[in-house]
Amino acid sequence: MSNIVKTYFEAFNAGDVEAMLECLTADVAHHVNEGRIRVGKTKFGEFCEHMNHCYKEELTDMVVFEAEGGTRAAAEYIVNGTYLTTDAGLPEATGQTYRLPAGSFFDLKDGKIARVTTYYNLADWVAQVS
Repeated sequence: MSNIVKTYFEAFNAGDVEAMLECLTADVAHHVNEGRIRVGKTKFGEFCEHMNHCYKEELTDMVVFEAEGGTRAAAEYIVNGTYLTTDAGLPEATGQTYRLPAGSFFDLKDGKIARVTTYYNLADWVAQVS
């Protein structure tokens, strides 16, 4: 497994946004499941802080794949979460728990993550917390 991807996910599970940001290039492109592409560490950090406010998540059952040459990686995992605070446009949060398969794709450049793309089934999540 790419060390930088492993470090990124360890930081995610620890809720350590600063450590996650250290894994990224300055111009990281963050492709979220729903919404616009965010470019740069500042926007990525703002997204993470919002997520940590609304959700408590731990990723388990992780399988990481790395492309030959080390420029791309992907991961499949289960998101085990608690919905803490109502997120705009989504169902009301009452501490519901959820378990959701998800995946991430990465571009790697100079030992850092240059792109993060995350996918999950939003309809499945909504059904679990409704």
